[in-house]
Amino acid sequence: MADDLDAQLQTLVLQSPADSARLVGLVRSTCASALSLPPLPAEVEVIAPESEAESVVAAFAEQFSVDVSAIGDAERSALGAALGAATFPVVVQMFIADFLPRVRAGQEALGLPVTWLPRDPRWDRGTDATDVVFNTLLPAVARLRWLDPVTAEVVRLRGAAQHNCRLCKSRREGTALDAGGSETLYDDIERFEDSTLLTEAQKAALRYVDALIWSPARIDPAVAAGVREHFSVQQARELTLDVLRNASNKIAVALKADAPRVEHGTERYVIDAEGQTQPA
Repeated sequence: MADDLDAQLQTLVLQSPADSARLVGLVRSTCASALSLPPLPAEVEVIAPESEAESVVAAFAEQFSVDVSAIGDAERSALGAALGAATFPVVVQMFIADFLPRVRAGQEALGLPVTWLPRDPRWDRGTDATDVVFNTLLPAVARLRWLDPVTAEVVRLRGAAQHNCRLCKSRREGTALDAGGSETLYDDIERFEDSTLLTEAQKAALRYVDALIWSPARIDPAVAAGVREHFSVQQARELTLDVLRNASNKIAVALKADAPRVEHGTERYVIDAEGQTQPA
């Protein structure tokens, strides 16, 4: 099932900026340890921080993985003081280090091939990870259409709530609304197990979302079986990658850049042909 998406994931694994290879190694080991998952390979393997600045980065990365919504202003200020202009690129590295191991765990639990993890890494010092994440990978995932739009939106809103992304919670995808999505339905996401409106397939998807977010090292076989029962291989893969795409909101939440665009109610948006979000 290897394709351009797998190639993009592999690109993110192999990128190793010459000026921050040690920090990449640090956040990869820190995030994986926080999740009890195998870390992504790193050109420079780092077991523990060796300076005050690295200690600040490691503490931020750990909280990023465990519960990004708990990061406070003090932690943001400390990270900014330690990294300066490199703050945003390093937080993007945290997202990669945090969520690619989750994708691997999810794919393995579902019996999907993990073809994007290189066995013999050849490090790339010229790739801009931020550009790959925001301009290539995330739009490519957004263009997938195996899942029905309502299920995709239910999954997105669950991730928005779990990461407490204020911007994400304030938006509604227009195609899903046109296909039957409603605030009444979305209100049931919080206590989805008791819902009479959400389908069994949507409930299976939400159990999987929660597992990837909160217990990726311990995905219950019953949760994985539920996904396989209700979704095709292509849909299960898209579901996994949708959770990845939605979790990019952790970058904004971590940096307190997730302010909603409307003061009241919600904003309708659509995903255009390029995979970018646009106001509807």
